[in-house]
Amino acid sequence: SLASTAITCFTRGLDLRRGTEDVLCPANCPLWQFYVFGDGVYASLSSVCGAAIHSGVITNAGGAVRVQTLPGQESYPAVNANGIQSQVLSRWASSFSVTAGAKNTALESVGRSVSTARPSTGKRPKKTLDKKAGNKDCKADIAFLIDGSYNIGQRRFNLQKNFVGKVAVMLGIGTEGPHVGVVQASEHPKIEFYLKNFTAAKEVLFAIKELGFRGGNSNTGKALKHTAQKFFSLENGARKGIPKIIVVFLDGWPSDDLEEAGIVAREFGVNVFIVSVAKPTTEELGMVQDIGFVDKAVCRSNGFFSYQMPTWFGTTKYVKPLVQKLCSHEQMLCSKTCYNSVNIGFLIDGSSSVGESNFRLVLEFVSNVAKAFEISDIGSKVAAVQFTYDQRTEFSFTDHVTKEKVLSAIRSIRYMSGGTATGDAISFTTRNVFGPVKDGPNKNFLVVLTDGQSYDDVRGPAAAAQKAGITVFSVGVAWAPLDDLKDMASEPRESHTFFTREFTGLEQMVPDIIRGICKDFLDSKQ
Repeated sequence: SLASTAITCFTRGLDLRRGTEDVLCPANCPLWQFYVFGDGVYASLSSVCGAAIHSGVITNAGGAVRVQTLPGQESYPAVNANGIQSQVLSRWASSFSVTAGAKNTALESVGRSVSTARPSTGKRPKKTLDKKAGNKDCKADIAFLIDGSYNIGQRRFNLQKNFVGKVAVMLGIGTEGPHVGVVQASEHPKIEFYLKNFTAAKEVLFAIKELGFRGGNSNTGKALKHTAQKFFSLENGARKGIPKIIVVFLDGWPSDDLEEAGIVAREFGVNVFIVSVAKPTTEELGMVQDIGFVDKAVCRSNGFFSYQMPTWFGTTKYVKPLVQKLCSHEQMLCSKTCYNSVNIGFLIDGSSSVGESNFRLVLEFVSNVAKAFEISDIGSKVAAVQFTYDQRTEFSFTDHVTKEKVLSAIRSIRYMSGGTATGDAISFTTRNVFGPVKDGPNKNFLVVLTDGQSYDDVRGPAAAAQKAGITVFSVGVAWAPLDDLKDMASEPRESHTFFTREFTGLEQMVPDIIRGICKDFLDSKQ
């Protein structure tokens, strides 16, 4: 049989290329995060490992799965099975089914690569013992935000340094493993060392030992915000596509507010953990500004990102569980992915050659692309403009912040009918739709859908859109001239230009557009 490919908890059917593929699902995928559509036959939008658990092919211990691509269905039912609630989906372009895969020996070596990393005890297989490379199974860039306030005092500050040192060693720091830095929170934050400064555990341990206690108020909020904004730049050693994590150590409670800092960290794609030690007692609660400070600062208040230790004494047993959390990169829900960090504008041809029934097919295509993304106030956003000679903004990026509202707004777009001025429409969209979000954190994409020759120049406006940081995909139907489509599309033009003779062919292109957006996102991502 073909060699199995190790995939992640989030790999979807549409991410696999072959008609039949043998894959290996990792262990311990977070069940509540799975997106699964259907039962037995799953929409290709579904997580492969989620579908495999849902259908009983594997358990949460992971394992080998064979994935078979199937044609699209009119509808996919919602069924609760094996701890996963699948969701309803109407009409999708392709599907897949899952069966038990070939038991192959690669399982042991690859099966655990994605889930929890093994701490570096001597028991690791020889091949990952390359000391300099570190623990390759643990992908993380971590800032330890330590408490240097009067709350903690010199003595406990030293115990805290000890604990952080143990965590650093067990992580398996190395050139290809985790990288760490330290920031001290007190009156004012101080970045003690960056990710790029050390790539060996020994050096990190030494640097931690040398840290001096600063004292002052515990302005943790201020330090958290400063760290989220300044610490993870490429020039300071942050790596592309690796989860960014801040572990906040808090003795007692913060002197300032954490809520705003938590929001900033999420905007910057940083996963915040809080390790609270010696929680405020009932008598002390009156002195705490905001009792819910932990929930407001962490990445998600689902329990995964908060960690408690009763005191700084006897903390050794807390090291390993914390390391396992920090290495579960599948659970880093605040990391930026293409699904939660893009703005997609759709520019829809409403000219009279399209016709009412084909216009519905265009809207269905737009819906199916939009459906794949995690749309929210802090996530991805969608906008739509319809054009003839004129342009009409159907809805802007800020009008709808949930997927349901976006999909219902797309459904209620009314067909205009008229001429075709695609160039003007691109200029209008660049200015009015993308203008207001150009300094936002999301990457910008424009999908132009047209069925004919434009009456005006498209090359100038498309070049201006690309100069403004917008990646353009052109999708042509029927009489759309290939030259126009290529002139509008971003480089490399071949992978940003799509064409189909019939409107019914749009459906097949959905996965390719989604994949194209994700590829561009990853290539650009810092």
